[in-house]
Amino acid sequence: MATLNDVAKKANVSKMTVSRVINHPEQVTDELKQLVYQAMEELDYQPNIAARALASNRTQVIKVFIMEEMDTTEPYYMNLLTGIANELDKHAYSLQLVTRRNLQVGRCDGFIVCGMREEDYELIGKLDKPTVLFGENVHGYDYVDSKNQEGIETATEYGISLGYETLLYIGIDVDEPFELSREKGYINQMEAHGKEPMIYRFENHSRYSAKFIKENWGLFRKNTLFICSSDRLAIGIQRGLHEAGASMPDDYGIIGHDGIFLDQIAHPQLTTMKQFVMEMGAECARLVVKKIEKNGAPQGNIRYDTELIERETTRKKPEDSGRLKKHAKKRTRTK
Repeated sequence: MATLNDVAKKANVSKMTVSRVINHPEQVTDELKQLVYQAMEELDYQPNIAARALASNRTQVIKVFIMEEMDTTEPYYMNLLTGIANELDKHAYSLQLVTRRNLQVGRCDGFIVCGMREEDYELIGKLDKPTVLFGENVHGYDYVDSKNQEGIETATEYGISLGYETLLYIGIDVDEPFELSREKGYINQMEAHGKEPMIYRFENHSRYSAKFIKENWGLFRKNTLFICSSDRLAIGIQRGLHEAGASMPDDYGIIGHDGIFLDQIAHPQLTTMKQFVMEMGAECARLVVKKIEKNGAPQGNIRYDTELIERETTRKKPEDSGRLKKHAKKRTRTK
């Protein structure tokens, strides 16, 4: 088995430095930590977690609190949790998934909170450890999220470029920052092109958007594009159009948002704005570990670009035929 001395030699640092990285990472530069972590991984070195926790007065546990219903029809949260767990493992932390009932049961070093709504912030404010939110917010908490406004701006501009005359926005019926940002992206692009915004909101389940199409079929003229705030809603629109005998994508188009799983199993496959959920999960983990190392000091916000994935529910430009249009994945940090 590899020893502390082996790691020090591999990383070309002193044993004291390796020990400090393991037990007091807040005292070491990011460059040194990366060097030591890489050596530990290459040597498959397993530090004594119990000793480390004792020395630092920490638990080496991060609690992940998901405040909304975890729908079993898509692996959105599975991707997120995988990203969090894999990154925490690099820093010798374990993940504990908690609910409202056991939120305060047992000790931890920090929290990652997901799926929060406005009424949840009173509870979030009572958390007594470094906290990072998965999702933009206006309450001053560090967060990781997609660039919601910019993503829907891209989707809307793309739909207009394909020649769709009418573009409807199908939103999620919540007054939360992520949804308001997406709607703003749609409105901005519609107004920029002299088009009238038309927004409809539903609970985030496909049956509601499918019912909307069925009950209002006479309102939708040919050459209409539905821009949806989630792939779930987009699937419902698709089902409604199919049952109405509509032709897709020439007469009616659909663009979803998420790109986690539903977009690929839909028939025809769904054009969508892909979120990098696993990567954002890892970013949440890195951010909360850094906050712990910095004694809870604010670390800012990190937002990821979304990526337009062209599939079969939108027309193809002649020059783009058969090609997948991608945008470079970027992340942006803000204070």
